[in-house]
Amino acid sequence: MDLVEKVWSGLEEVIDPELEVNIVDLGLVYDIQADANHNVKVTMTMTIPECPLQDVIVSDVEKAIKRVPGVKNVEVNLVWEPAWTPARMTDWAIEEIKRRRALV
Repeated sequence: MDLVEKVWSGLEEVIDPELEVNIVDLGLVYDIQADANHNVKVTMTMTIPECPLQDVIVSDVEKAIKRVPGVKNVEVNLVWEPAWTPARMTDWAIEEIKRRRALV
């Protein structure tokens, strides 16, 4: 598994506190790049630009990536274009959110 794949896997541990689903399955992560020096750059978004938990999620992303063996530096690039839509979610995420809402 290369470094980018390891980072993708590590980011599956980052949970959106409101939706209680990981940010990868939510489709919040748009791109991950790693250079030859093992510096990692993640391009991602939030479900809405005014997300009150933005700082928490970005901090969790940085921590998760730094735990991946071999990573030297981390840069999180937060973007608003293209805007996130529910169509970016995996089928699993959609079903998990539906299941959680049914329990409430």
